[in-house]
Amino acid sequence: MPFGEIVCGSPGSGKSTYCYGKHQLFTALSRPISVVNLDPANESITYPCAIDISSLITLQDVMDEHGLGPNGGLLYCMEYLEANFDWLEERLKALGKDAYVLFDLPGQVELSTNHDSVKNIVAKMTKIGFRLAAVHLCDAHYVTDAPKYISVLLLSLRTMLHLELPHVNVLSKIDLISQYGDLDFNLDFYTEVQDLSYLENALSTSAPRFSALNMAMISLIEDYSLVSFETLAVEDKNSMLHLARAIDRATGYVFVPPPDSNAPPGTVDTSDSSASARSNAYSLFSSALGPMRGPADDVRDVQERWVDAKEQWDAHEKKQWRQEGEIIRDEAARASNIRERNPPEDVHMA
Repeated sequence: MPFGEIVCGSPGSGKSTYCYGKHQLFTALSRPISVVNLDPANESITYPCAIDISSLITLQDVMDEHGLGPNGGLLYCMEYLEANFDWLEERLKALGKDAYVLFDLPGQVELSTNHDSVKNIVAKMTKIGFRLAAVHLCDAHYVTDAPKYISVLLLSLRTMLHLELPHVNVLSKIDLISQYGDLDFNLDFYTEVQDLSYLENALSTSAPRFSALNMAMISLIEDYSLVSFETLAVEDKNSMLHLARAIDRATGYVFVPPPDSNAPPGTVDTSDSSASARSNAYSLFSSALGPMRGPADDVRDVQERWVDAKEQWDAHEKKQWRQEGEIIRDEAARASNIRERNPPEDVHMA
């Protein structure tokens, strides 16, 4: 059964960077992954692209032919893809029945909040056997400003209700959050969307005329009680692994790595060589019944790493990287010395 992620979010939220980082991580772990570009305006794709919508339609061609602007052109492109879904279906089948696919959507938020084409395309992919989760990226700097945080909560809630998929909201670029000022509360207040009435003072101070409207929006968010966030720093391995486990838990995906795979410590049972025993230790049942375990699975650790003690952690990681580089260099030097002392014997052909 093929699995996948619908990667959505506003422009600049880091969707393409996330796809590229996840492709690198999964390739290093010998875990299958393919990336599909569904943004017809993306002319500089950074990741290896298995399927590119520009082979079917491009935004520039639509704008030139129909006299549309960028927004209308993107809507037209998605409607065209929906009408020609067989083009996408044929290429997805070529990826194999065990494919894991990232679908990189355009940054136009209407596509994932109120326009029907993406929703219909997702429904068609579900019918052909895909198990999908929506991964909604939001720039983490929005949590430093109360009105922007409320707007992100509303956008996330609307996306969840519209796409009707297992959903993972993500605060991306969490490694840059300290650049935007101090947080009014600890990070877990924002990721777990705790009692939002504590934001009333900040909201009333910034826009006193709209205090009643702000409290009404807060009540709406709390009445649904659906929104929460994971965190993401793409260049941090622990952060990427944590998010991958959260998404696997949402879709029910269980990865069985090959025996010689470079899996992180603790994620593979090596006591038995059978395939069933090599299943991911964070498999469907264990992760559904208990908390995830790992260096970045507690938001308090994330706060310490990127907010409270970022400089100390950066210095610690640089020291570790330097030590690892020295170890690799020494091993390469020893291997070279062994080859010099024991040159291979010449083989003469008869």
